[in-house]
Amino acid sequence: MFLVAQNNLEFILEIAIIIQIGIVLFFNILKMSLSRVLSFSLILGIGITLLFSMDTLGLFISSLGFHEFTHTYGPIALMVIVTSLAALPMMENVGIRVRNLRGFIYLLMIIITIVGGLMHRDFLMLWLMGLFIGFLLISKSFRQKSFLTVKRVIAAIVIVALAFGSLEAVSRLLSMTILSPVTRIERIYGNAIPSLQLVIQNTTLFGHVQGSSYWGSADLGSSSGYLALPISFILAFGLPLQVFYGVLSTKKDVIDYFLPGIYGVGFDFGYVALVLLLIWCVFVIVLGLKILTIYREKREKGNKRLLGREALLIGSVTAFAAQAILGLFIQNRGINGTAMITFMFLSGMVLAHALIVKRS
Repeated sequence: MFLVAQNNLEFILEIAIIIQIGIVLFFNILKMSLSRVLSFSLILGIGITLLFSMDTLGLFISSLGFHEFTHTYGPIALMVIVTSLAALPMMENVGIRVRNLRGFIYLLMIIITIVGGLMHRDFLMLWLMGLFIGFLLISKSFRQKSFLTVKRVIAAIVIVALAFGSLEAVSRLLSMTILSPVTRIERIYGNAIPSLQLVIQNTTLFGHVQGSSYWGSADLGSSSGYLALPISFILAFGLPLQVFYGVLSTKKDVIDYFLPGIYGVGFDFGYVALVLLLIWCVFVIVLGLKILTIYREKREKGNKRLLGREALLIGSVTAFAAQAILGLFIQNRGINGTAMITFMFLSGMVLAHALIVKRS
């Protein structure tokens, strides 16, 4: 009974530990050559592109329905695309022509940008922010000329503005408010601000003032289910935990999913848990960057055995950092529900490299 989770926080910690250990063990069993990592990334990238495309079609063809796969698989898409991009300079260094491959990867990027952006604007934020981080890491890892130029920055701003305007125009033309970025901003002001007032007034060191959550007298003062693992996980283990499956944006006495995750974590688990989570995120990112410098040194000395792992680490650090920023500082849905599983997975994908470096 000691291992049976008594609340959402305990269940999250148990699943997180299992995922981290499982990935580290599995990761160190496999031989990850550059060709194998690139092939797997491309196959997964194509699959996710098709998945996102079918999901977006559901916005226009109601019989198909839509499942919002971008929340769960958006960071994974970012990881595999950045991993593929990181593999290109490695292949060029050994004389392999990558022009056609680069064009194919860019095509996948464009398609994912369009279909993912149509499905969710928060995915577009994750995607663009992740690509920025990814290109930055690639240029630093391979000592390339910085990809940041005045022209590119201006072009990026123009593209974002055009995308914003185009989405708003299409939403009004088709009378589809679900596509409207303006409506989304209005919802943030309408729902997130009342949620923020609730959080600030009631958060404590280890949770919140008992009775201040939606559950009223049944509230435990912590782990009230505003941030939780997927309902399917909880039901599979038969755990009687309080869950909102994310949050309910239609009620003003619950934490809206547009509220940054730092407030959701603080309210549900307390300031102590929030500080520990932030420390953990910083630790994972710094560790990943440190290992990347070690990989680069080994590569520059002629060691080719770790090229696949280096490319994969660039993609993993990029996706983890982007998801952490989105979920913690922009909106908690980025690290809630099924997206929380993805967050744990990416953390493990970074940590697994620590053991490899120590062994090599």
